[in-house]
Amino acid sequence: MSQEAINYGGQAVIEGVMMRGSKGLAVSARNPQGEIVTHVEPLNQAIYGSKVARTPFVRGLTLLWDALGLGIKALMFSAEVAFPDEAQKDPTRKAFDGAAEVGTVALSLAFAIGLFFLLPVFLSSLIEGWLHLQESRLISNFIEGIIRLLILVGYIWVIGLMPDVRRLYGYHGAEHKTINAYEAKAALTPESVARFPLEHPRCGTAFLLTVVIVSILLYSFFPPLSLPLRLASRLLLLPVVAGIAYEFIRFSAKHQDNVLIRFITKPNLALQRLTTREPDSSMLEVAITAFQHMMAFERGEVEPSPALVRAESPETTPQRAMHT
Repeated sequence: MSQEAINYGGQAVIEGVMMRGSKGLAVSARNPQGEIVTHVEPLNQAIYGSKVARTPFVRGLTLLWDALGLGIKALMFSAEVAFPDEAQKDPTRKAFDGAAEVGTVALSLAFAIGLFFLLPVFLSSLIEGWLHLQESRLISNFIEGIIRLLILVGYIWVIGLMPDVRRLYGYHGAEHKTINAYEAKAALTPESVARFPLEHPRCGTAFLLTVVIVSILLYSFFPPLSLPLRLASRLLLLPVVAGIAYEFIRFSAKHQDNVLIRFITKPNLALQRLTTREPDSSMLEVAITAFQHMMAFERGEVEPSPALVRAESPETTPQRAMHT
């Protein structure tokens, strides 16, 4: 299977990395004994193999919703691997069923929408009232967009000060370096992967910044609105904003050989410096292991995990999964 045939991505999790392909995903995490534990499972082809997943501007919403659910499941798995004693003390971790997943995803989305979309509307309306700018459409939307951008950057920076999150950002860097190495057809070894960049154009951080920029541009076409109508318009148009941002990320990632596209996406790559850290070799080993298992599943070389699949290091995976 060629590189182009696989729509792959990833996510940093607790002491590990999740890698996702077109047909399946693999999550690898280190346990307290220093071993790498990997779980492989298929993706829901009713979603990823459907016409919706191939329909521009619509596919983004469906895939992003499912990806958020998969990300939460991957985090729960990695937490059980990294902190097995806590998982045994809390049996409810094992009961994370479909209803709980939907509830967690919904709460996560509600928090994100409230913080990054509704709060900026309230704050900008206060500033506009103080400066008497309510009738200036462009300035009003610009202020709202700047506030949204500051909240996004501030949030990422503040949580990055936490030691656990900084370590998570290291695994985020390992994920990017591994995918960059694969795309360059380099050997997937810690020494080789370590030489590659921390940034990647398909990163979720890039998507968030693109959402902010698209929202500024789209909302600029609106006339001055009352606060309730502004809030309602932000909620109703959020799927449109997300859909446009998703398509731009896909397009720009495929055209990084274009000078103009590289210039336009420089802010996206720059922001990733806040959400990535240089990983150590042990982090790279975990990311490589997850990527190799995901690729082996894509090629039909491994079966989904009925239980946890353990590997001591990348060298213990099948040789055919070691290189591109």
